[in-house]
Amino acid sequence: MAEILVEVLPLALAIALSPFPVIPSIMLLLTARPVAAGAAFLGGWVAGVTAALTVAVLVSAWVELAYGTPTWVSWVRLVLGAALIAFGVRKWLTRAQATSAPAWMSSLSSATPATGAKLGLLLSGANPKILVLAAAAGLAIGAAEPALAEAAAVMVPFVLLSSLTVALPLFSYLVAGERVAPPLRRARDWLETHNAAVLAVVFMAIGLMVLIEGISGL
Repeated sequence: MAEILVEVLPLALAIALSPFPVIPSIMLLLTARPVAAGAAFLGGWVAGVTAALTVAVLVSAWVELAYGTPTWVSWVRLVLGAALIAFGVRKWLTRAQATSAPAWMSSLSSATPATGAKLGLLLSGANPKILVLAAAAGLAIGAAEPALAEAAAVMVPFVLLSSLTVALPLFSYLVAGERVAPPLRRARDWLETHNAAVLAVVFMAIGLMVLIEGISGL
């Protein structure tokens, strides 16, 4: 499964590099209960990514078992790659219109741990951008028809890498406490200003990779 792992980890990296979930993960550390809220958000995020990836793997494995592996895998990759590129291009062209975070993020200053958990689950398991990337990874894993242990050996690193940047602010706070608050605020401000440009570059790069894989399989 090493070959599959090499194929899916860039997709996990694309999820990790998305600034959208990182901004609330930082904001939750500036609330009255930073550790509880941050940990709840991380837990919800991990649960959402795991659920999305698991569903994608099961569907892909079922289709593989029922219909074999003709050219459908390559065609699906073509569609997913094109969708990612299109999203990236749209984000880049409209980046000047997105210089701040959505208004709902401002309300996170009074968020509770329960709110953090729900938000983490929503931003991962119900986020179309994450679902497209998880579908691409699930397609690669499920099409290989792995045993349970082999699938887990790929899925666990995928989820861990996907959650790395969401977990990093919390771990930084656990180590440094309030001393890390000023750098976190600066990081939040930078991400709020440049989130559209970062997303555009990440999604176009990953979309191109998935598209090339689809073309090479035809």
